[in-house]
Amino acid sequence: MELPQRELAVLEAASADEPTPVAELASATGEKPETVTGAAFDLEERGLVTVSEDTVADVELTEEGERYHRMGLPEIRLYETALGAGADEESVSMGEVLGAADLDGPEVDIALSNYARKGYGEIESGDLSANPDADPDTDEEAAALDAVADGEPIDEDVREALERRDLLVVHERTIRSVTLTDDGVDALMAGISATEAVGQLTPEMLASGEWADVAFADYNVEADAETPSSGKEHVLRATAERVTDVLVGMGFEEMEGPHADSEFWINDALFMPQDHPARTHWDQFALSEPSAVDELPDDLLERVESAHREGVGDDGDGYHSPWTEEMARGVDLRGHTTSLSMRYLSGEAVGDLEPPQRYFSVEKVYRNDTLDATHLLEFFQIEGWVMAEDLSVRDLMGTFTEFYSQFGIENVRFKPHYNPYTEPSFELFGTHPRTGEVIEIGNSGLFRPEVLEPLGVECDVMAWGLALERLLMLTHGFEDIRDVHGTLADIDFLRNTEVVY
Repeated sequence: MELPQRELAVLEAASADEPTPVAELASATGEKPETVTGAAFDLEERGLVTVSEDTVADVELTEEGERYHRMGLPEIRLYETALGAGADEESVSMGEVLGAADLDGPEVDIALSNYARKGYGEIESGDLSANPDADPDTDEEAAALDAVADGEPIDEDVREALERRDLLVVHERTIRSVTLTDDGVDALMAGISATEAVGQLTPEMLASGEWADVAFADYNVEADAETPSSGKEHVLRATAERVTDVLVGMGFEEMEGPHADSEFWINDALFMPQDHPARTHWDQFALSEPSAVDELPDDLLERVESAHREGVGDDGDGYHSPWTEEMARGVDLRGHTTSLSMRYLSGEAVGDLEPPQRYFSVEKVYRNDTLDATHLLEFFQIEGWVMAEDLSVRDLMGTFTEFYSQFGIENVRFKPHYNPYTEPSFELFGTHPRTGEVIEIGNSGLFRPEVLEPLGVECDVMAWGLALERLLMLTHGFEDIRDVHGTLADIDFLRNTEVVY
């Protein structure tokens, strides 16, 4: 048997007893790893070796992880400081302990959130106690940081916990190994001669005519090759553009506006009472250093305040709850893009509008939600409204039926709902194509007079806010919204999924 020299070298360096990694074969043969890999695949095609692949996870501490490795986890430093303050005998002031613990701003929250979770003590009503039986030396996460720093393996559950805390990162790599087959052993025993195969045709060979007398290496066009992963448009952004195309095709114009806006446009103009639970820091993000926003129109400010205090029309009653201009001027990240609708309907964005009008936006909103399979801290909302005379629930339902049919969704369901700003109001639901679960996909209704009259709108307006990510779940069948966002994103899904027009 004859083989090219590179294949013969790999065959002779490989073992039949155990897999030999490509890196070791490259060292033994003096060839580059990529040359050895190519030769191994050619030998596998001949049945002389097998090539196996193993995925290895290399764990590395982040900058924050390195700091905690040197200084200790914030919760452990808090515990040790609490012990020094006598908190194992009686509760002490939490502020006093935090002040002595030498924790920077973010570390305070980290320490407090993990202190009770790990059993180091309790925090209640501003006081802190320490568990005398707790032992920081048995802290699995602290021990894992030390192990990673020393290049030692760690428990997978602990590794995942430290990944969630951004204290370490995992880099996965593939190791290929080569093992001689019985046919490979037989071939070596029978004897193999090396051929001087030429791997590349050069201009000099053509000019001299040497090409006619040399043996060229086989080029295996069926051999496995690495699939290049080039950049591409994110499926969420592509779907947003598809939504834009559909709504423009239905006669809508697109709205624009700030992500950080005054509470007035986000909530007050929408007839959301200032003491509504959704307006607290538990549901929305206030800016500690708010940037400047447009000055609020004084006459509109007065009309909106009057609607909150007294209502509108002869039967208006208002909320009878606190309302201050100071709160209305506060700046938050918008929790919905209805702030854009308020700016447009009031005439502040593009001037006074005469019916009929149709506007929409597909933009990010921000909410202080608990992360789970259907909720994120930031997501895309499909905002839309129609201004016209004599609108009804039938018009609203018909618009949704037409919109969702463009995405192959025919089974949209409606359920009566309460909103402070619309009456009647409806939630929208769709059926997940894989699980059969009915999931909420949006909210809608006809704006109340308390919203429209202060804005100077004298006809009906129907409006909605739909979740772009939930639409994507219905069209593509994934079950966890985090498959398309953040560190848990399904990379294969993002690389391979196309938006069908």
